[in-house]
Amino acid sequence: MSITKELQYKFSSTSLEKSSKIIELKIINEHQDQMYLIHRALKQQIKNNRIRNAHSKTRSEVRGGGKKPWKQKGTGRARAGSSRSPLWKGGGVIFGPKKRVDKSKINRKEKRLAINTILANKFNQTIATHSILDNITTPNTRTAISEITKLGAKIEKKQKLLVIVNKKTKLLYLSFRNIPNLELIEVNSINVLCLLKADTIIITNCALEQINKATF
Repeated sequence: MSITKELQYKFSSTSLEKSSKIIELKIINEHQDQMYLIHRALKQQIKNNRIRNAHSKTRSEVRGGGKKPWKQKGTGRARAGSSRSPLWKGGGVIFGPKKRVDKSKINRKEKRLAINTILANKFNQTIATHSILDNITTPNTRTAISEITKLGAKIEKKQKLLVIVNKKTKLLYLSFRNIPNLELIEVNSINVLCLLKADTIIITNCALEQINKATF
């Protein structure tokens, strides 16, 4: 059963803008239903991301071998119809791997419900901010680390940090790319896997508005 839950995000900022924002998320209420839906969404994402490129050729796909190597009788050798038989060197492969695409489907509303449920469950590990790295004009990793620390997030080896912004600019990408265990994504690319892996989530005001409007 789904319910609508209000979450009040307090911004970690000293600016004169309003210090909090209330958003409404439609989430799953029952714990077992939460686990079931999140598990389905996670399986769907992992399966769709899987790439099977290994491909071996069968005897019909290997080039050549159209001519019969020798006549059927009178040579004393075993019968052979093609030099591309799997028994021959350079021949085809029996039961080898084949390139294929595995896709599974989940309804868009179900996927959105799973994302909202994870966001609600990780509310206490979420830091909201009005903006991030708006005061610099050139990429600077040291400044990015300093600003993340001021917001209250810790950069540690075993701690995964997720930064959700409205639009991923080149300046943000270059500033954050060398920080270990940090992932920068746009709100339109938010997914179940990145949310589950994150120990701490930093989200901007504009991204919260997009989530509240359900425009992703």
